[in-house]
Amino acid sequence: MKYFVLFFLISTELNAQMMTSVYFVHNSYELNLESKQKLDSLAQLRTSLKFKIFGNCDPSGTNEYNNKLSENRANTVRNYLQNKISENIQLINAIGLGEEKQINDNSTDELRGKNRRVDIFIEKAFVPGEKISRNALPSFLSTEISQMKVKDTFSLPNVNFVGGRHVWLPKGQSEIVKLLKILKENPTLEIELQGHICCDYENFDGEDLDLKTFNLSFTRANAIKEFLLKNGTDSNRIIAKGLGHLNPVAYPEETELDKTKNRRVEVVLLKK
Repeated sequence: MKYFVLFFLISTELNAQMMTSVYFVHNSYELNLESKQKLDSLAQLRTSLKFKIFGNCDPSGTNEYNNKLSENRANTVRNYLQNKISENIQLINAIGLGEEKQINDNSTDELRGKNRRVDIFIEKAFVPGEKISRNALPSFLSTEISQMKVKDTFSLPNVNFVGGRHVWLPKGQSEIVKLLKILKENPTLEIELQGHICCDYENFDGEDLDLKTFNLSFTRANAIKEFLLKNGTDSNRIIAKGLGHLNPVAYPEETELDKTKNRRVEVVLLKK
């Protein structure tokens, strides 16, 4: 996937923070061509931004080795960007986290490869006192299919999650059953489930306390996907994606209700 084609969105739509990652081969901190292209795209952004850079690795070495390798990866990305960016972008830090922020288990080389990465948090700071209170999206459960447009985003009302977990609150169960019914009655529909988190603005995504992985927004979307698959929906019709805290409904989260609103999954219509 060519991630760098997405970065034009940041300059116009970024409200809080976004993350992208570049990946490395085993025991290396050398950038490949795709990673350089991605970083070149970041360097072209013209909005006033702050970049925070965090290196990661799989657990195949000692703690000391992994810490140093992840630090080298972070510094490689920082040094590459330093020579490319203009003064509108600040490089805040470059930190090696070792194997601390695993986002996948390490049961296959593909999954280990996703832990061998550098995460770049792209932040546009809020103006002091600024608040976000997003208007409610139309409900996927009550909008006529004929009125939906491909690529539109819809809410799943009342589908919210326990803090730090991919378990939805009890009131969401009946709503997810309704989603299942809609998909069964409309077998050509294809959707993307987009998971969200609250509260953690130092990291792009949160820790799933049950799985001990740092991809909570994805595991929330995937939990709904797994329910739909278990109940007969074809896997080719559903994509699960995690967006971290990229699009908060409410910011800052001043109440428990604000936090609950942000712990959600939304639906993008991919095909009618």
